[in-house]
Amino acid sequence: MSFLQTEVLGHGRRVCSLYKRALRNLEAWYDRRPMYRYRAVLLRARFDENKDVKDLRVAQQLLDDGEKELFSLIQYQPKKFPLSPGGVAYEREVHPPDWVLDYWHPWEKAFYPDYFAKREQRKKEYVEWWEKTYGKPAEQGH
Repeated sequence: MSFLQTEVLGHGRRVCSLYKRALRNLEAWYDRRPMYRYRAVLLRARFDENKDVKDLRVAQQLLDDGEKELFSLIQYQPKKFPLSPGGVAYEREVHPPDWVLDYWHPWEKAFYPDYFAKREQRKKEYVEWWEKTYGKPAEQGH
């Protein structure tokens, strides 16, 4: 889950993340490119005003205030990239399982002789590994 924080982020990285999230939020609010660019320049100017702050307590307070402001101005229906989670094309492409290739016609397999030769070799190696690790499967009588 991408929203869970799994590592400690440094101050600079948190500032860059805030800047990027603020830009994405502006992009969601303003659909006209000139207006978005104008607001983006103003946002960059706000970040540049405080880039030389040396006192870490003041810098941390500015960062916290910026995150609170972003939260209060967040777009209620943000833009999402089509292939990102929540996008219209997320996980739309189906990845068929490997066993589907076992049902290909021999003429279809003839187009890729090297691949299918190596695939058969790998299947035999896998069966040998399985039998060595777990033993041979028991025969079931009728």
